[in-house]
Amino acid sequence: MRKSAFWPSLALAIGLYAATAQSESLYEGFTTPADEARPMVRWWWFGPNVDDAELVREIKAMKQGGFGGFELATLYPLTVDGNVPYLSDRHIEAVRLANETARTEGLRVDITLGSGWPFGGPHITPELASSRVKLIKLPLPARTTSVSLPDLNPGERIVASFIGTDAQTAELVEPATKDVAVCATPDERTVFIVLQTPTGQQVKRASVGGEGYVLDHMNPASVNAHLSTVGDRLMTAFSAGPPYAVFSDSLEAYGTDWTGDMLSEFQKRRGYDLKPHLLKWFEDAPDSAAIRRDWGLTLAELVEERYLTPVNDWAKTKGTRFRSQTYGHPPVRLSSVRLTDLAEGEGADWRIFSRLRWISSANHLYGKPVTSAEAWTWLHQGAFQAAPIDIKSEADTLMLQGANQFIAHGWPYSPPEAGEPGWAMYAAAVFNDHNPWWIVMPDINLYLQRMSWLLRQGEPVADVAIYLPQDDALGASKPGNVSIDGQLGRRISRTLTAQILDAGFSFDYVDDQALSAPGFRHKVLILPKVTSINPQTFKQIEAFEKAGGAVIAVDQAPTGARVFNTIPESDLSAKLVTLTTPDVIGLTPEVGFVHRKLNDSDLYFVANTGNRAVTLPLKFRAGSSGQWWNPIDATAHIWGGEPVTLAPYESRLFVFGAADKAGPAKRTPPQRRPLDGGWSIAFGDQPAKPLATFGSWTDDPAKAHYSGIVTYSRTVKLTPADLAAGLTRLSFGEGTPESIPSDRRTGSQAWLSAPVRDAAEVFVNGKRAGAVWTSPFFIDLKPHLTAGNNRIEIRVANTAINTLSGQPPANYSALTAKYGERFTPQNMNNLKPLPSGLMQAPVLETAP
Repeated sequence: MRKSAFWPSLALAIGLYAATAQSESLYEGFTTPADEARPMVRWWWFGPNVDDAELVREIKAMKQGGFGGFELATLYPLTVDGNVPYLSDRHIEAVRLANETARTEGLRVDITLGSGWPFGGPHITPELASSRVKLIKLPLPARTTSVSLPDLNPGERIVASFIGTDAQTAELVEPATKDVAVCATPDERTVFIVLQTPTGQQVKRASVGGEGYVLDHMNPASVNAHLSTVGDRLMTAFSAGPPYAVFSDSLEAYGTDWTGDMLSEFQKRRGYDLKPHLLKWFEDAPDSAAIRRDWGLTLAELVEERYLTPVNDWAKTKGTRFRSQTYGHPPVRLSSVRLTDLAEGEGADWRIFSRLRWISSANHLYGKPVTSAEAWTWLHQGAFQAAPIDIKSEADTLMLQGANQFIAHGWPYSPPEAGEPGWAMYAAAVFNDHNPWWIVMPDINLYLQRMSWLLRQGEPVADVAIYLPQDDALGASKPGNVSIDGQLGRRISRTLTAQILDAGFSFDYVDDQALSAPGFRHKVLILPKVTSINPQTFKQIEAFEKAGGAVIAVDQAPTGARVFNTIPESDLSAKLVTLTTPDVIGLTPEVGFVHRKLNDSDLYFVANTGNRAVTLPLKFRAGSSGQWWNPIDATAHIWGGEPVTLAPYESRLFVFGAADKAGPAKRTPPQRRPLDGGWSIAFGDQPAKPLATFGSWTDDPAKAHYSGIVTYSRTVKLTPADLAAGLTRLSFGEGTPESIPSDRRTGSQAWLSAPVRDAAEVFVNGKRAGAVWTSPFFIDLKPHLTAGNNRIEIRVANTAINTLSGQPPANYSALTAKYGERFTPQNMNNLKPLPSGLMQAPVLETAP
């Protein structure tokens, strides 16, 4: 695959991602992956208050660290003074400089299509803001002949009024004017008023000048106002060439459940008048679930037609693409993902319902080869606390859900005057060069790039599809809370997911519309405790079954359906293995896999997401012997079917077929030589001193708050016999598993007390031999060692927390007084120094 200084067109990119290039083997692409697969970083501009020289410096640092580009996102201010208004001339000039510099450096540029999230701002009036309906109840005394309706605020209007003794028997009163005449009765009654009103939600984390209402995603005038005011203005900064993509974060317009022409659109789409049924939205009635389902489906269709499609079309007219996190509030369907150029998900726990798998499933079904992931959003839940092994821990869980493009969350712009370690976003890991362990960022990114490229090759293999109970999810809607994916975590249980994964199968989600998608080629369709399915979907499911597919209803068959194969959820694993052959046998609940099918090969990614080593009798459907590839150092090894031992958080690749790059396996007698003496240690640029003992340098009170690089060095003498025996692997130990709190999700961090805290570069005779940043903690120095004396230097870097723990907490009182409280730093109080350095003496050993 030929590399390019710039990102290819979408059509070319799809071709590159879809199949292994003819001129290179799979292994060659694995060892030297294409630039298009490099991770990106979400670059936060605070204020915005940025300096031209610092912008250029940070972009060049991104490239040096192995990032392939950035997504520019403008957020809340961090300084009282120096901020400029969002979309001002100065802001646009800064965006222009960033774009020009990135293009010169061969980096990709995406930009968020707004400040903060969800989209909105000062251009969104109350009439254009996200809205909802609420129910107002007014007492109507006996013998009253008229009632005055409440005064309306901007953006409000009365949708309908009802009068009766209760909601179920109340009658619609027309017209809904200021004063309604009523017939007097001897009974007390209630006036039920359904009022459209703005939700009042403001843009979250907005920059200076970006404040305002959240837009109505179902109102064409609102969406167009945003595209013309914000989108068109941003595009003026891209005179050197358009961004690769514009980005929309997850739909978080909370509370929205209405738009101005909802009644007419409902009538047109559902075939009946919603107005007489409005009270069933608020009060339960026998047919409330059906009304709510139709209500939510209408909202979802309007989001597709009035937000997703217009923004995607607008992006095309600007020569760019629309990258979207298509889930949330207001509701959208899994199949809605097909309407955007690039789809992105999030969520680290691979064994529950996740929005990342929602996105990757849609991409698989509709033939979209790249699934990007907003990665590490909540890693360690505090700035600067994440270490490289934490990054890999979550990255692997994202790949197990189908991710093959990483958007690191994120890179905070930070000026020199901010000091060290500089600015940070309120809730995220920090991936910039203010972090001491930045020295291994290129190594981390190479792993991510290598895996992203590889997991785009061929096609995904998933035998099982889980039908998303879309009607049930919408039928459970409540006022101000309408979301399909928001309901599914309650309906697709952890147990259901575990039953599929532990039986050795991969799976996708599928919804009503996607049952006819070109990628729906699964062998088994699971209906997870589904109550309601529309008749047309039933016909599609029956056609799937008649064509040879298996349908399993879990715990219950849908109401009114003929009896499918219905089994208890606890029996699902046993049932699946009778229907088709498992793809992988010998897994544990901590170990997952991804299978990609190529023309002449099968590729499996296998990852241990647990904090203990496991030995597994793995058997793969694609073959009984092949090769395993190390994705950290890109070495290839023969695998003959023997049990596989995976260290904590270790991942491997297994390859069967034509992609054979491994040499013959050879075994040597194991040898170990502890290197427990003769070491010196140097902090930063200070002179080296003899090392008394290994362990955390924070044990020395004088070094407790040191964040930076410490160099351990000594000379190792090797004989030709040592080299011939393969005594070349430098091992740092296995680490100690930590207790995992029951309330912490998989992937939120690596629960392992590592022997290297937190990353190390290894130099032999003055040349860099590689890095140690994840488990297993070893590096093979064979290409660099010679007979005789060898000078070994291990440069260890920790996190910035130790420095921060010695500083007083940041005082944002003046900032809050001027701009209001726009953020709250998470987990940044009562910081303590973290263990740092080499926890034990390294060992020189032969590799097995």
